[in-house]
Amino acid sequence: MANAEHSGRPAEAFTATAVGEARARLHAARLGLWLLAAVLAVRQVAVVLGTPRGERLTDLETWVGPNGVLHVEGSLYDSTRFTGTPFGGLVLKPFTRAAEQALGWGWTFGTLLLVVALGLVAARALPQPVGRRTSLLAAPVAVSLLMLSLPVRNTLWLGQTSIIPVLLVLLGCFAARGQRAGGLLIGVAAALQPTVLLFAPLLWFTGRRRAAAVTGATFAVCTALAWAAMPQDSYTYWVHHMAGVGLGGQADDLANQSLHGALLRLGLSGPLEITLFLVLGAAVAALGLRRAVRYARDGQLLLAVAITGCAAIAVSPTAWQHQLLWVLLAFVGRVGRRASDRYVWPVAVVLVMTLPAKMMLPNMAAVYPLRDNVVLLAALAAALAVPFLSRTSPYFRSPVPTEYAPPVPARFRRVPLLPFLRRVLTRPNLLLELLLIRVTYAAYAKVRLAATGGSNSAGRARAEAHGHQVLDLERFLHLDIEHAVNHAVVRVDWLRNFFDFYYESFHFVVPLTVLGILYWRRPVDYRWARSALGFATLLALVGFWLYPLAPPRLMPALGIIDTVHGVQDFSKPDYGTLTALTNQYAAMPSLHFGWSLWCGLVIALVAPRWWMKALGLLHPLFTVSAIVATGNHWVLDAVGGALVVSVGFGLTYLLQGPRAGTATRATPPGGEPAPAPALASTPTRTPALASNPVPTTEPVSASASGTAAEPESVSAPGAAPTSGTTTTSETASAPAPGAESGPVEEGPDGG
Repeated sequence: MANAEHSGRPAEAFTATAVGEARARLHAARLGLWLLAAVLAVRQVAVVLGTPRGERLTDLETWVGPNGVLHVEGSLYDSTRFTGTPFGGLVLKPFTRAAEQALGWGWTFGTLLLVVALGLVAARALPQPVGRRTSLLAAPVAVSLLMLSLPVRNTLWLGQTSIIPVLLVLLGCFAARGQRAGGLLIGVAAALQPTVLLFAPLLWFTGRRRAAAVTGATFAVCTALAWAAMPQDSYTYWVHHMAGVGLGGQADDLANQSLHGALLRLGLSGPLEITLFLVLGAAVAALGLRRAVRYARDGQLLLAVAITGCAAIAVSPTAWQHQLLWVLLAFVGRVGRRASDRYVWPVAVVLVMTLPAKMMLPNMAAVYPLRDNVVLLAALAAALAVPFLSRTSPYFRSPVPTEYAPPVPARFRRVPLLPFLRRVLTRPNLLLELLLIRVTYAAYAKVRLAATGGSNSAGRARAEAHGHQVLDLERFLHLDIEHAVNHAVVRVDWLRNFFDFYYESFHFVVPLTVLGILYWRRPVDYRWARSALGFATLLALVGFWLYPLAPPRLMPALGIIDTVHGVQDFSKPDYGTLTALTNQYAAMPSLHFGWSLWCGLVIALVAPRWWMKALGLLHPLFTVSAIVATGNHWVLDAVGGALVVSVGFGLTYLLQGPRAGTATRATPPGGEPAPAPALASTPTRTPALASNPVPTTEPVSASASGTAAEPESVSAPGAAPTSGTTTTSETASAPAPGAESGPVEEGPDGG
């Protein structure tokens, strides 16, 4: 379908039926994404309007409520609750006559409409040309991401106006007819949020000088109008507070993600901090505008707008959470030469803008400066550092394709169920892997703790009842060996110390070591093993949630000795620093044993020497002995751990097919492959991935903008493996140029 679009002639590998089916799937995907966006919107409305009055729309209530600052006589800035400009107060004053209930509903639904409009404008602003799939799916994906983002959720919760300046800027840049109308819209946005004036130089240096002049004039007129209507308030805002500094909260609050807030959090203050902020702010503004102008001239105006907005966040005296939406727009930039690297930047942006900073980085004092300023760092990276590709780069439309291992025949006809989850030969991006592992573990920890209501005491009675059920079942099966083993080990000091050390030390170390070795030496096996581990952990979370279980050491009448933490007061147990961080009733299934079994099986399958295999299988044996001897798990917990690991490997088999077999990669004739892909004006071909190749349509981008990777199976003339590709026993044969190949697979932009 993509080839037919670009070349005007039918692709020989696609039949009319296949194209029709692809179109149907595309429209179904579009409908599903719009339904997802609608569900997210309904959820946001339900969360806001379901909150008791007085706890929702607090900023809006502070401004226009019965006792709001816009009602009272005197200055708007007698308190620091009103953070808007005098012009913003002048615009909001008419709303004070609206009924409180009607205003709450109207404001919430109006904000949702603004979010939808923002997503539609951003989707239409993508650099042209875009493929059919991108053009159809960009809008619902953009709206969904906006609904999930922290700035939009914060805006809906507080009743803020910060979406309006962003929307006005996008309308002025992409929707307004004529430079005068565009400058008028951006000027009004600057009157509401002064740092938007940074867009005037962008307009000027990109040849839209009339729009830049109109922007400045509109800002001046709106500000003068507010000054004439409210001279005292205008003086207080612009002179006393220096364009809003100190309004809305303490400037060193974590919510203030500007350079000013970061410097204050680092302990600087007084003239030194102000001077450093002005110098750094000027440098960020100048360098950010320089990059923005370059990308605007390159035809990536939406990226230029995002870069300018990120620079505005950094140089603003205060940049609260609801004002950080510019960072999400930087999602559209394309980064990386390899197709697999295209996901790193958009995924990082989405995670930063949708998850709390505590989920991004661990709770360690050494990383507090990074964690507390993670959005600011993302904005600075977008404005100054991230090497976004130019449209003139050969990699912009044709990234270096990812190599895949040949499919392994399965015993069942319908396996794999998801054939697009093919075996990738190259290593995944390390930064992306670490980021996803950290976020996944943070979510795992939260779900694990929430399974008992957020504390260990909340689910104690239920967990102990389940403990008696497990004990009764073990007695019936003659497996109740926990008490005997525990007391036997306690009598032997060296054995007790060994099992305590093994229990505390190897639970994370061994799985991470196995993953690290596989990542470096066996990338194909890394993805397979990682998927199995992920499925097993997900299934274990379901078990923790549905069946909280007290381990033997927390059963009061059983007499098990807690060899690791000592004798416990069951009404107020103490497990050191882990007391408030872990769910002590997350025992069924045992991930201690499950993860160790996963390690043993992976080592047994991939290790080249028999003694390595044997050593790997000893790890689950030692682990099951340790968890029973220390009183931390029942025997049936280990059975549950083995079950989830088995199902994890089974799901991996069903979805991805059998583990890739051995193959060798051929070197193209002529020696070393070409270092870079060329822009292809004609369709390129890749080898078929199965005996019955599935027709592919235009690739789904990981981002709403189509900025993420084109399909990794796409190849361009002269495409070469990346430097990160390793030559192992599990690499696949790459077709030589001109060799017989399978169906045509071309991306929406020729990639």
